Amino acid sequence: MSRVHPLARTTPRTRAKIKASAASLTTLAERCNITVATARKWRGREDAQDRSHRPHQLSTTLSAAQEILVVELRRTLLLPLDDLLIVVREFINADVSRSGLDRCLRRHEVSVLKSLQPAAEGNGKPLKTFKDYEPGFLHVDIKYLPQMPDEAHRRYLFVAIDRATRWVYMRSYRDQSEASSADFLRRLRAAAPMKIKTILTDNGSQFTDRFTTKSRTPSGQHVFDLACTASAIEHRLCPPRHPQTNGMVERFNGRISELVNQTRFRSAAELDDTLMRYLSTYNNLIPQRALKHLSPVQSLKQWQRNKPELFNKKVNKQLGLDR
Repeated sequence: MSRVHPLARTTPRTRAKIKASAASLTTLAERCNITVATARKWRGREDAQDRSHRPHQLSTTLSAAQEILVVELRRTLLLPLDDLLIVVREFINADVSRSGLDRCLRRHEVSVLKSLQPAAEGNGKPLKTFKDYEPGFLHVDIKYLPQMPDEAHRRYLFVAIDRATRWVYMRSYRDQSEASSADFLRRLRAAAPMKIKTILTDNGSQFTDRFTTKSRTPSGQHVFDLACTASAIEHRLCPPRHPQTNGMVERFNGRISELVNQTRFRSAAELDDTLMRYLSTYNNLIPQRALKHLSPVQSLKQWQRNKPELFNKKVNKQLGLDR
């Protein structure tokens, strides 16, 4: 039952009497101390209960299709409201407001982020998190890109993400060869503002010869290993069949998958332009909960102020993407 304010002029009981009475509207208005318009309204109503104050026709900035896309982004990427707002304004609708986006999430029952997050695996134990690291520990992986109409073959996106600041650098290649991985490392070192100390990769043949030797141990003579050694970088490998060890870059690749799958690209140049815009938005504008709601570039600048010896150049606006 609805709760009635103690000073309310009408209640469900008085409204029912108004509807059942044969007296004139003027008489009912004087008797109940209400206006004639109010008496007319309750006499014409089919019931005597309060109704929702929400308009029958909502005036929203987002279309129905855009709302479906926003809800799906919320469920898959688990972005906080402010992060989601930046993504929506950049790629879906530039005119949406924060309050309008919040109302959209509430209407579709996805406003509580905690209820959307998957439960921890195992016997209720919390998921493990990375221990604190300084900038310079990077996770590297490869993401397959869809074949574009103007290309004969698909391309491969090499992605690197810094563990401490979540700063991302990536570049696409026509193959996933040893030469491409070594070239990616060279370009990564040139683009990264921090000094790279450690790189973590999986056991793919473009990064290691671990599974091509009889002993099943890396020889250290792989092209990528030699490139790391020449740059005084420690190359670590994930344990076999444990992709979660490289989960940070895997999760970012999931974001790229969502971005690529929701758009039909007409050319490779159009795909590259979209990736560049997303990387610029991600590195410069999207706050990260793990970074105390700073963007990756803001986190880099904070680290540089506190520990300048970890960096080899000034942190400026970082796109993190080469064509």
